[in-house]
Amino acid sequence: MKESKVRFALDKKGRKVVVINEIIFYGKRSVPWKKVEKYLKKYLGEIIEVDETKESIHIASDFPDEYTSSQDTYRTRGPYRKAKANASQGIRELIKISRKTSESANYKEKNRKKAGKGWHRYLTRFALPVMSNEMIIERYNIYIGTLVVRKSISGKLFLYDLVNIKKEDSVDFFA
Repeated sequence: MKESKVRFALDKKGRKVVVINEIIFYGKRSVPWKKVEKYLKKYLGEIIEVDETKESIHIASDFPDEYTSSQDTYRTRGPYRKAKANASQGIRELIKISRKTSESANYKEKNRKKAGKGWHRYLTRFALPVMSNEMIIERYNIYIGTLVVRKSISGKLFLYDLVNIKKEDSVDFFA
C-alpha cells in the first residue's frame, strides 16, 4: 500500500508536524511557480478549521497568486523556495495544526478592502524528505513558517500567504 503524500506526526518533542512525503516541485535552478500556482487552485473555496482556536480559514481566489508572487516569495532563496513550493501540498494540514501567534491592524492602503479588520499570523511546521542518490528517504528536514491570514470587514478569515520559512532541524524518526 502506498504511503499518503501528506500526514500528521509528532516530532521527538511531541510537537505537531505536517509530513510531506513527496517532492513534486523541484529543479536545479528555479522553482516552477506557475505549476505551483496551478496546483494551489485545487484548494479554492475550501474552509479549514484551526484545531487550536476553532477559527475557520477560507481559501479565496487571490491565494494562489499571492502565495507564488508575493514579496516574500521573491526574497526567499535556495532550499527555502523549494520548501515553500512543496509545502503547498499540505495547505489544509498546515492550517489545521497551526498556532495563532498575533493579530495586527492593516496599515497598507492596497489591502484596505480585503483586510479591513487586519491580519492574523499562525505558526505552523512541516517536514520534507531528504533523498539519497537512489531516491530513498534518508531523513526529514523540519521547517517552521508563518501563515498570514487576512480578516475581512465581514470578519471572515482568508489565507493569504506562507512566509518566513526557516529550517528548524532534521530528524529521521517521528514519535
